Formats: sequence, structure tokens, C-alpha cells
Amino acid sequence: MKKNSEKQEEKMGQSNFNSFLKLCLTVLVIVVITEMFGTKTFRLGPGRVVLLPMLFAVVIGMLITPDLLGSKMESLKKIISMDEVKMAGSYVMIALLPLGVKYGTLVGPNIVEVVKAGPAFLLQELGNLGTVFIALPLALFLGMEREAVGATASISREPTLGVIGEKYGISSPEGTGVLGTYLMGTVFGTIFFGLLGGYSAATGLHPLALAMASGMGSGSMMAAASGALAEAVPEMKDGILAYAATSNMLTGVTGLYSVIFLGLPLVNFLYDKLYPFFSKKNRGDK
Repeated sequence: MKKNSEKQEEKMGQSNFNSFLKLCLTVLVIVVITEMFGTKTFRLGPGRVVLLPMLFAVVIGMLITPDLLGSKMESLKKIISMDEVKMAGSYVMIALLPLGVKYGTLVGPNIVEVVKAGPAFLLQELGNLGTVFIALPLALFLGMEREAVGATASISREPTLGVIGEKYGISSPEGTGVLGTYLMGTVFGTIFFGLLGGYSAATGLHPLALAMASGMGSGSMMAAASGALAEAVPEMKDGILAYAATSNMLTGVTGLYSVIFLGLPLVNFLYDKLYPFFSKKNRGDK
């Protein structure tokens, strides 16, 4: 009996290793292909659309996941099965660890610039809390439950993904919410902010204020928004790009703490208050 158990464990371990190896090779191939595609940029009206390699990687990942495409794509299981898909979820947090270290190293070397930046830069991170007040009620209205907590605690970029994944687990409902919003931001974020950056110049707001707003914690989205804004106001191009880069750097430094100490407690507090109301409404209770 003991020998049978050991054989089963050995067989399971070998199977897990094979799945891990297939997963790593698949990811490597996707990375090579998408890096060959490179970044594609084109204009749309006054805005600029930026398609990053990460977007192509998401599309390829969806194409090789059979359960997302139905029974007609069963042959794709030869490339990657749901075993590898499930395994990938547990490795997301490991992959984010180097990124967390990178954000940590931003604090020390840049502390002087953070202080010199002034209160406007330091307080601009509070704008991310608007997602709680606006997006949380909408998410609950649409029928989401604890997924809404992860999806609306912030803009759902890498720092938020790390915080939610560490606190609740990436496979939890909260983890599903933040990961879903993260992927939507990857697919549509650069397009949205590229257009928004170009069109925002017509609002009459100061271009440097709009440049600061471009630094929302995502390098790709910041580049798309500030690049389009700089083209719309070419006489202030250098200032716009400098303000956007500084704002984005500060968001990387302060965004993590904003999510931990402000965003997450606030979204949980509002969720407890609003969920009973929306739950009854979605069930049709009076």
C-alpha cells in the first residue's frame, strides 16, 4: 500500500513537472512572438492608439485556452490544457515579486524628488480613490459580489494586483476581480488613454495638470496619454512629458501605500454598506 502511494506521488510529481515545463515553454514562445510584433502606434483623430506586445500576448493566451473558445477548438488542448491554465494562476504572485522589489527600490533613491515635487504631485494619487465611489456601486449593480472589491480598489495595475493577491490570493473572488480589471486595462487601457490624452487638450484645463493626470501608475498608459497630449500641445511637449513621467514615478511609489491604507479599507467599508441594498435589488426583493 505504501509503495503504491509513493508511486502515485511520484507520478503526480512528474505530471506537475511536465505541466510546469510546458507552461514555461509556452510563455517563452508567446513572449518571443509578441516581442517580434513590437509596439504598433497609429493616430485616431487627435488621439493616438498604442498597441503593446502585452496586448498581443493576452490575445494569443486567449486563443490557446480551449475552454474560452468552445468545443470547436479542442485541438488546442495539445498546446496547453486547463491543468496548465490552473497552474499559471498560482505562479502569478511569484512573477510579481521582482516587480514588487522594483517598486520598493524606487522609494529610497527618489525620496528627494518626491519631497521636491510638492503637494500637488503627492496628493494626485488620491484621484485613484474615485474608482471606489464610482465603480463599486456600478459593479454591485451589475451583479458582482466580492469580485467588486478587487476590481474597484484602485486602477488595478501591478501594485494593486500584488496587494490583492497577497491579501486574498489571486484565485480568490477578489483576485479574480483585480486580475479581470488588469487584463481589461491591458487590452483597452492604452487605446482609451491615448484617445483621452489627445481629446483632453480641448477641455481648457492646463496641459501640465493633464500631464500629471497621465501618470496613473502604468508606463504604457502614461506614454500613450502624455504622447497624445504632447502632440496636441507641441509648444509644451518637454514639460508635459517631464510632468507625466514624474507623476507616474510617484504613483509607483505612493500607489502601493494608497491601496493598502486607503483604497482597500474604503472599498471594504462601502461594500459592507452597499452590498445588502444591491443584493436585494438584484434578487428583486422589496
